[in-house]
Amino acid sequence: MTTSPNEDVGENFTTPMRIEAHAEGNARVYMAGRDLHVTPEASTTPAPVTTLRTLPRDVAEFTGRQAEVEQLLAAAAQPAQVVSIHTVDGMPGVGKTALVVHAARQLTDRFPDGQLFVRLQAHTPGQNPADPADTLAALLLCIGVDPRNIPDGLEARVGLWRDRMTGKRMLLVLDDAAGRAQVEPLLPGSGGCLVMVTSRRRIAALDGATPLALDTLPPNDAHLLFTRLAHRTITTAAGTDAVARIVRLCGYLPLAIALLAGRLAHRPHWNLAEFADDFAATRDRLSELAVDDRAVAAAFDTSYRALPTERQRLFRRLGLHPGTDTDAYATAAIASIPLARARRELEALYDDHLIDSPAAGRYRLHDLLRTYAHNLAAGDRAVERDQALRRLLNYYQHTADRADAQLARSPRPAVTASVAPPTVAPDLPDRHRAQAWMVMERANLFACIDHATAHHHARIVGLTAAIAAHLRNNGPWAQATTLHIAAVTAARHVADQAGQAGALHELGAVRRLAGDYPGATVALERALDIYRTAGNQLGQANALNYLGGVRWLTGDYPGATAVLEQALTAYRSIGDRNGQAHALNYLGAVRIATGDYPGATAVLEQALAAYRDTGDRLGHAHALHGVGVVRIATGDHPGATVVLEEALDVYRDIGDRNGQANALNHMAAVQIATGNYTGAAVVLEQVHDAYRYIGDRAGETEVLNRIGTLHLKCGDPRQAQAHHQRALELARTIRNQLEEARALEGVARCCELTRNYPAALSNLREAVSLYQRIGAAEAPAAAQSLVQFKVTCDSWRTGAGSWTDT
Repeated sequence: MTTSPNEDVGENFTTPMRIEAHAEGNARVYMAGRDLHVTPEASTTPAPVTTLRTLPRDVAEFTGRQAEVEQLLAAAAQPAQVVSIHTVDGMPGVGKTALVVHAARQLTDRFPDGQLFVRLQAHTPGQNPADPADTLAALLLCIGVDPRNIPDGLEARVGLWRDRMTGKRMLLVLDDAAGRAQVEPLLPGSGGCLVMVTSRRRIAALDGATPLALDTLPPNDAHLLFTRLAHRTITTAAGTDAVARIVRLCGYLPLAIALLAGRLAHRPHWNLAEFADDFAATRDRLSELAVDDRAVAAAFDTSYRALPTERQRLFRRLGLHPGTDTDAYATAAIASIPLARARRELEALYDDHLIDSPAAGRYRLHDLLRTYAHNLAAGDRAVERDQALRRLLNYYQHTADRADAQLARSPRPAVTASVAPPTVAPDLPDRHRAQAWMVMERANLFACIDHATAHHHARIVGLTAAIAAHLRNNGPWAQATTLHIAAVTAARHVADQAGQAGALHELGAVRRLAGDYPGATVALERALDIYRTAGNQLGQANALNYLGGVRWLTGDYPGATAVLEQALTAYRSIGDRNGQAHALNYLGAVRIATGDYPGATAVLEQALAAYRDTGDRLGHAHALHGVGVVRIATGDHPGATVVLEEALDVYRDIGDRNGQANALNHMAAVQIATGNYTGAAVVLEQVHDAYRYIGDRAGETEVLNRIGTLHLKCGDPRQAQAHHQRALELARTIRNQLEEARALEGVARCCELTRNYPAALSNLREAVSLYQRIGAAEAPAAAQSLVQFKVTCDSWRTGAGSWTDT
């Protein structure tokens, strides 16, 4: 369930009774609004007053948290042989007190001997945490012990408290506890009692306690809480969207939601959408989350100020991190501390609920806490902030560059001078671990590049180059294109020719993958010119190899063969075995497209041998995929299935999305050819989604044509034609002539089955002409089909005398 505003900095619930010692030996007892001055020598003493029901009020706006409330209610369902202890912990403002009070109010009839609420004030501004001995004195007074009979010393008071609680059924709420040492002496000693403890710390050392970590609200509950507290009835989509934005910007934190909603409740004339826009535009949202003496920042302050000095410094450094989460290595870098200490400090902040841990070894700040930490860091010296960020960016660039070297599979031309290595970095000995690290840190790396955009051109070039292979392999390529364009511009700003050539090469690579063949050609040719001027043979070979790939995809098979042979020669001259295999792979694809299946098999087998020698599993998978395509084309469907499944296993193991999609695409082709239409439909849907996600327009064109073929096989020419038509439009957009011809032929087959013979003849003629112009393998069969179709059409026209579509 959710909370009301009465959380950690909500209503100032006071300890029901307090004892203050005075020098003259008297004691002043504050109890339920009464001020009793007790003088030991007095001949007449008031009878002890019991105060057994001190729970704060519940609130009508309490929202959500159903599962959490039920867990607390279940704690009292069965009598326990030992005292039942439940801790509720969470970040400031998350609604711990409100939850516990709400649950406790529903349990009053089960604890007839009393329900006591004790505020231990671990985070009360201006006050020290409650001393357990003083708290016990107050509790003993509550249950009717004469002040004169309360012993001195903590141990004596613990003994008397537990003695008096024997056989009682009492509910005890210990609110805002500092830790086990403060709570343990207050626990009753026998069963029948329920103790609920709230704390901003995880009290892991409290033996026998059942923990409940309270998170922020689910979006729907946050929405409902806001509308209830703002006294607004939402009837429009614009209103719903406005509330959704507000609670999201509040980080779904109940205290923040309550403060904003409270302001709105007193301003019924305010427009909700405009209010949301203003809040979203506010640079420092924490300043908006304050009403009178209640503020989110104030709640955070009390937790922050309780930290040791060095931990406060670390917390401020985390506020400088451009990304959304961190680990011990990045923390060690930004804070300039040893790795082991970074781990300990992160765990301590986690225990204090100042950071969360969404996965083992990963830590993140709540959005509002990140803002709070960033604001605190602004008070540090600029030079300290700059040094911390430089260490962090160096760590990410250095480690990403090491990972990229594993993912690139070939030597890479030098881009920029390397950065200073960090003191510690994770070990990335193989491609698998490099890929896992890249996936884990992807969002942080992008955030670092965004940060560098406004600060440092050379950093943009270096960071983008360090994730280039990952971007090629995983996309989305539209995003990769944007990053590489920015890197090209940044390299020009600092006159970094090597960096510019590298960025242009990577830009050409992702443009090729995304189906922007003209753009890819321009970028790759510019990179090639720079590499030639610099005499960089490796750069020239790589650029030529990718240019060959572009020409293959656009149907320029002679041109592709020419530049790929140049690339192969260049790779051989510098002894780059993997580079040779890459060029051979492309040559195999060109020979498949032209129908030279023996020639394709020969070069693909050479590529397989080279990849085996170099241990390049991804390249090996690419070559296996090519062999599978050859076997499909030659009718060896069982053999194709074997090698495609082997390739798919490798792609999955190393996390290559594009490779998985390509292998599945051709496995679907085998299923269509062997009559497994249901299986093919399932696979093709997955493949289509994958291509669209990563931005592979060439792959999307091919799979649309294959889906069209499947619909035609299933006897649905209209659905088939719709898919072929979409493939045709996309193929023409990206200038993929082979898939354009295949789409035209598919449309012709559909028109024939729907008896639109003029359209069928026109599309088939255009397909044959395109097949023949590019020298595609399909040309002879398509030409023969055209001859036969003309004969059929002539015969039909002679008999019917009309081309009308029936």
